[in-house]
Amino acid sequence: MTAHDVEYIEIYTSDQQNTKDYFSSKFGFAEKATCSADGLDSTLLRQNDIQLVITSGPGVAGFLAAHGDGIADIAFSCEDPAAVREGALAAGARDLTPDRAACPVVSGFGATRHTLVRRAAGQAFELPAGWDWVLTPQSPAHHGPAHELAKLDHIAVCLEAGTLHDTVRYYIDGFGFEEYSSEYVAVGEQAMDSIVVRSLSAGITFTIIEPDATKKPGQIDEFLARNGGAGVQHLAFLVDEIVPAVLEFEARGIEFLQTPGTYYDALVARISGLDEGIAELRKTNVLADRDEWGYLLQLFTRSPYERRTLFFELIQRHGAKGFGSSNIRALYEAVERARESAS
Repeated sequence: MTAHDVEYIEIYTSDQQNTKDYFSSKFGFAEKATCSADGLDSTLLRQNDIQLVITSGPGVAGFLAAHGDGIADIAFSCEDPAAVREGALAAGARDLTPDRAACPVVSGFGATRHTLVRRAAGQAFELPAGWDWVLTPQSPAHHGPAHELAKLDHIAVCLEAGTLHDTVRYYIDGFGFEEYSSEYVAVGEQAMDSIVVRSLSAGITFTIIEPDATKKPGQIDEFLARNGGAGVQHLAFLVDEIVPAVLEFEARGIEFLQTPGTYYDALVARISGLDEGIAELRKTNVLADRDEWGYLLQLFTRSPYERRTLFFELIQRHGAKGFGSSNIRALYEAVERARESAS
């Protein structure tokens, strides 16, 4: 048996109200329910099929001290959670299931675990099992964004150097994932290796990255240091139209990364046939990339957390099946051109 979808993602935070506001008032998630038990205060947020559980309280103090605000649980939906648990244990997982728990729990990467929830593929999402949820009265005043997050496109994971292939094998053997693609990206004197794994249903996609230890330390090493080890670097949300979505989310208070103008000076030569105008992309700092199937547009937020670890991505796909890796190189070269022209 295999895992087929991301059931929910649980974020541990030191400031639940600010984190809830970030996702609800800025990204447009709706609060569905709350739960308080065993030193944990949790709120369930939902937008389409994306479910986030925001958790704070004394029970998360150890995680926060070691890693800061971040993702503690990526719950998988399964036809048969017990069978998936057995497969994960056979592949080397640690059993983290609490006493009298409603769902099995197994280890993932770093301090991130996987709760295994029973839900058939295609069945509607319900309140996550095993929690004493109290439904939140739905206010007619709540208005989601005009440009919604359609679904969770992928989850980017950073690992310590030398652990990539063992981790990939763990998800293939333990959860029935398949290797989707792989790429080595060199940027100046830095480099990283990445492998994408996904469930057979394509409902779970992990982009797993490790730094090349033979090269100079770079952004992945910085994340690992700030995060206290392996963890989720970002969540990517699929949108139908990224340019108006960025404008709306910026107006709501989301801060996105800025892109140097020299990136767009080279974009026409690098990528042809964009439906969106270069001026639109430049105005919103949106990045573009192409693969053999089409092109994609993407933009990353600034991390809203003190340690600057977890952040988020908007992505629009025009047939492309990749993840924008050449933007890493293109951005690096654009920054270098800007630096040289200023000197």
